[in-house]
Amino acid sequence: MSAPTDVPLELDDIQAGVLSPRPTPYAATYLIFRIDDRAQGRELMRRASSAVTSAADSSSPLGDTWVSVAVTYWGLEALGVPRAALDTFAWEFRQGMAARAGALCDEGASSPENWEAPLGTRDVHVVITAVAPDAPRLEAAVDRARPAYDRLPGVTAIWRQNCYALPTEKEHFGYRDGVSHPAIEGSGVPGSNELEVPLRGGEFVLGYPDEIGGVRTPQPPVLGRNGSYVVFRKLHQNVAGFRRYLRDNSAGAQDEEMVAAKIMGRWRSGTPLALAPQHDDPAVGADPHRRNSFLYGDDPTGFITPGGCHIRRANPRDASVAGEVRLHRMIRRGAVYGPPLPDGVWKDDGVDRGLMFAFIGAHPGRQFEFVQSEWMNDGVFFGAGRTRDPVVGSADGEAGFTIPRRPVRRRLAPLPRFVVTRGGEYCFLPGLSALRWLGDLRD
Repeated sequence: MSAPTDVPLELDDIQAGVLSPRPTPYAATYLIFRIDDRAQGRELMRRASSAVTSAADSSSPLGDTWVSVAVTYWGLEALGVPRAALDTFAWEFRQGMAARAGALCDEGASSPENWEAPLGTRDVHVVITAVAPDAPRLEAAVDRARPAYDRLPGVTAIWRQNCYALPTEKEHFGYRDGVSHPAIEGSGVPGSNELEVPLRGGEFVLGYPDEIGGVRTPQPPVLGRNGSYVVFRKLHQNVAGFRRYLRDNSAGAQDEEMVAAKIMGRWRSGTPLALAPQHDDPAVGADPHRRNSFLYGDDPTGFITPGGCHIRRANPRDASVAGEVRLHRMIRRGAVYGPPLPDGVWKDDGVDRGLMFAFIGAHPGRQFEFVQSEWMNDGVFFGAGRTRDPVVGSADGEAGFTIPRRPVRRRLAPLPRFVVTRGGEYCFLPGLSALRWLGDLRD
């Protein structure tokens, strides 16, 4: 990898949704629109450029309330972006998520034919995301964005998903979420792992040098520079099934929490096994300066943190694995949707609940798709054959989970699928200048 350069990012032209951490707690909503009239779609972009907050606006009057606007490949087509420009975007983005289902292991119940309409279709053109500390301020954020699309009959709202993050920061399986995010050169936003060298800005924002010294910028530069790719995924969680699996593969309540920690790589409080191998330490989990500052170099065999656990697959850090870990880092943002399953309930209540996930980066192929296919749904990279991630992998009920230990490793029962893809899409988050450029397009 090339040496750090600390090239400053043009924060005033980058959407806040790319780099800004989300508040805790928060409420959010995803709004999807179809463009039926090109001129009115362009007017939407022009208005959106005034509604979106930049990453430089850290002292916005709205505080932690902001709006972001993303466009799919089909949306850029509907806006009339010239073919020569469209062809300069990442080819995964140009294909769309449904067409990439094979590479993403979206099969069986997660296959696109089972997705929630209109996700994964060519009707998904624009995605507006609003984030606020609570529901009333979220509606204020939506109201702030409404002038961008209101009274535009040629722009049709076709889908909405409300989601949220609790003060506990936990998702439906009961684990603290949103613990890990990378440090990015030139952003002014510190990473959560004080032991990690900041990554170059071009790994996340287009138009800047990346880790291998390249600069990727869709053309023309006014359109591509300061933009990012974002992958949206709606993921249903089988919470009752996950609880039953933990119960059936443990020898009691205390052992159940250990099994849960070995599967995730963290205790439910957010405390990593790397810092608390034998029992949970909630004080560490609550401390953002401690809970993610660790490495795996002193645990090569996974006796403390299993190589196949979720967080070690998602980010192997300094572990000895095939490939260069830094080339596959990305920003992850998650929020839960649906009501929690009450504690102590082991039977599915039929309510849809899960995660709305966003993955942000400049290289969808070697970031999101690589991690999804090679790390989440394969184990070759760390010498574990065709094993899959125990939490989010596309499990088929054939392989179990192995917990390394002395003198004999522990083998858990075959894993069912706990997470099912309900849909999603590859999007482009334009810079503010690009939003204005899209608004000024002429045939």
